Amino acid sequence: MKRRRFLQTTAGAGLALRANLGTALQNLYAFGQTANLSHVEARYYKKLPDREIECLLCPRKCKLGDKERGYCGVRQNDGGTYYTLVYGKACTMNVDPIEKKPFFHVLPQTQALSIATAGCNVNCKFCQNWEISQVRPEQVNHFDLPPQAVAEAALKYRCPSIAYTYSEPVVYYEYMYDTSIEARRKGLRNVVVTGGHISPEPLEALIKVVDAIKVDLKAFNQDFYTAYVRGELQPVLDAIRMIGRSKRWLEIVYLVIPTLNDDPGQARKMAQWILKEIGPDTPLHFSQFHPMYLIKNLPPTPVSTLEKLRQTAIQEGLHYVYLGNVPGHEGENTYCPSCKKIIIQRFGFEIKRIELKGGLCKFCQTRIPGIWS
Repeated sequence: MKRRRFLQTTAGAGLALRANLGTALQNLYAFGQTANLSHVEARYYKKLPDREIECLLCPRKCKLGDKERGYCGVRQNDGGTYYTLVYGKACTMNVDPIEKKPFFHVLPQTQALSIATAGCNVNCKFCQNWEISQVRPEQVNHFDLPPQAVAEAALKYRCPSIAYTYSEPVVYYEYMYDTSIEARRKGLRNVVVTGGHISPEPLEALIKVVDAIKVDLKAFNQDFYTAYVRGELQPVLDAIRMIGRSKRWLEIVYLVIPTLNDDPGQARKMAQWILKEIGPDTPLHFSQFHPMYLIKNLPPTPVSTLEKLRQTAIQEGLHYVYLGNVPGHEGENTYCPSCKKIIIQRFGFEIKRIELKGGLCKFCQTRIPGIWS
């Protein structure tokens, strides 16, 4: 199947699924008015004199006067008390293949119920979901979907996991955390797709209630974060280290943008850092960039560039290095680090075959790390 045909097919299927889910949601939950926001007290902030507050959720540590909002646009100081405006106010809900997140070592061939609210605490100039991440909650349609309803929807659509994704889950932390608790009560998994721009204390608490976290590492130098993300690299590295050393599953995605963050030397340093700080078994995905949002003057990433970076990371000792957004490429497959045979063969989001039994390679019995059941 050619790449263009693959994308057309998966896009069509996704649109049909979204349409069906949209109808179902309108039957279950009425869309709120644009001003129908939540007024739930936020966590991780401290009160200051004169009704000011300081947010402690992410590294920005916004200091806000009365009636002011944080950088994320979804948290507001009201009379000296900090509130989240998006608790239970989802702006999208879809059923996605878990491979789309992408998680390649988590419940392959299963679906994840994916939810998001508006808002983000960075401003990536290449954001693919900017319509919901770079706006305030009043600017998007949202619907009431409290934590219990999310868990019930996951069961209804036979999804073994709930994914907090699309925008930035850190900004709807309270909603994500409480939903994770409800999901666990019902035997469901929780997976988080984040940029990792979060403070240590809330991250430590979140790690205890979720099962897997995928971090988008935008680059391996601060200059890129300053110019194209409006965020800081070090807190992201600290978050990756904390997750990697916990008992929760971690995968890392690196979107390769031509001329901006495609230097093999930087990729080598990143791979060396991952190997030293976490170990060789953390999956690393090099994903192909496509012109988006505020960066439309650059071409898609050449596949040869992705291949070079992948080989660099493998040479440095990482066991599971993947290519993303290139359906049918051998870099999508999972190879046993011992016998080198394909143990999971993929075509885009489709699994062609799995050669695993009980988390072991069927060919040589090497244990393959991940969440397989």
